[in-house]
Amino acid sequence: MQAVARRPRTNHLDLAQRILDVARQRGFGAGAHLPEQQIASLCNVSRTPVRAALRLLTEKGVVRWEAESGYRLAVDLTNQASAATDLPSAEEDELAEMILRDRSARRLDQTVTIGALVRRYGAERKTVLKALKKLTDENLLDRAPGQAWLFRRAPDDPEAQGESYEFRLMLEPAAILAPGFRLDGTRAAALRQGMEALLALPDAAFDIREFQRLDIDFHGLVADGAANRFVTDALSDHLRLRRLPGTYAGVNVFRLKQSLREHLTILDQLESRQFEVAADLLRVHLRLSRSQRPQAASRGAPALFGMISRPD
Repeated sequence: MQAVARRPRTNHLDLAQRILDVARQRGFGAGAHLPEQQIASLCNVSRTPVRAALRLLTEKGVVRWEAESGYRLAVDLTNQASAATDLPSAEEDELAEMILRDRSARRLDQTVTIGALVRRYGAERKTVLKALKKLTDENLLDRAPGQAWLFRRAPDDPEAQGESYEFRLMLEPAAILAPGFRLDGTRAAALRQGMEALLALPDAAFDIREFQRLDIDFHGLVADGAANRFVTDALSDHLRLRRLPGTYAGVNVFRLKQSLREHLTILDQLESRQFEVAADLLRVHLRLSRSQRPQAASRGAPALFGMISRPD
């Protein structure tokens, strides 16, 4: 009998993705050395799971092993085609994604139970429990009394999207203006490179999933720069909700490209420590994104964006 290939462990898959995210944020290029101890420290784990995750990335061709120096990055993570690595999914990860898609499409109610999910997806109870734990750990679900779980409200309808932008308008500019804001320069440089690469693509090749990643990374950069840990936690939790399927549905490529240009202009001001200007630009950006009206874009862009250029 032919042996069935074992799925990678969920924690190794998650760590492999985290290694890629850290490498991308820190601007690691193709050929960059990936010392196990350094990766373990950056990801706050021990070296044993790091080895397993690096072996998984080696199997996918993203990392290569050299006997003399160890693991090295084999691709340019700022290049869209190279970065699109399809890591295998653990069964509970696949189920969690199905649950999110069905909730986004309103095929699931706000409250779900283990028994109902077992019947709906034909999955084992332990797999459903792991999927629910994953979604709970990501603050997408809350445990309810009994055997029920409650989906947190996501910005997936006009009313919720409006409230989401109001929340962000209150907190994100304030995060920049609060004393002690710090920009991660290495992460900002890698983010700039990724945004410029996506902007250079023709509209027909524009990848909305890549835009979603860059958009969340940009606003995550602002959240992580805040000197107040409670502001960072609140914004980071909210950003997780923006990862849900359908969050970017209905927005055309013209507006998405304009949004990237706005990100770059804000980044210019953050890098030059013009925090008040950056906060003003961020308010305009969030209001434009809330309206999602291309005619408000750079047919043209608001004067505030048009008048700002990158400092020499």
